Amino acid sequence: MAKSYVPHMHTAEHILNGTMVSMFGCDRCYSAHINTKKSKCDYTFDRPLTDLEAVALQSAVNDQLKRNLDVQEEILPIEEAQKRFNLSRLPSDDITTIRIVHIGDYDSCPCIGEHVSNTSEIGEFIINSYDYEDGRLRIRFKCKPAE
Repeated sequence: MAKSYVPHMHTAEHILNGTMVSMFGCDRCYSAHINTKKSKCDYTFDRPLTDLEAVALQSAVNDQLKRNLDVQEEILPIEEAQKRFNLSRLPSDDITTIRIVHIGDYDSCPCIGEHVSNTSEIGEFIINSYDYEDGRLRIRFKCKPAE
């Protein structure tokens, strides 16, 4: 069965990942489960997130969403993409081009998913909960629709 994408939540995941990388210097999530009402991302992390950090993370994601960033795609030759992006999760070695999704000037990464056209379509990003266990930080979130 094909993977189902929820464009506004999937695009919010990109912003969350970019924010985690910029705030904490960690890698993008290694596992994500994206649904219409709630989603989760798992990160390799060395400690629990503090309540103050969670508030700051949520605020930083919302700051980017409020910038009304355009979401665009670009097709790059694999050789060029390898110089700029982590391609370790690619399913095959025989790929010659790859799709890169750009969210304004904030985040860019390889992706096959569906996205909104602009971050103004996402609404408010809300962290529902987070926990830490054995090197895995899990962040659960939802997006309250824009009014």
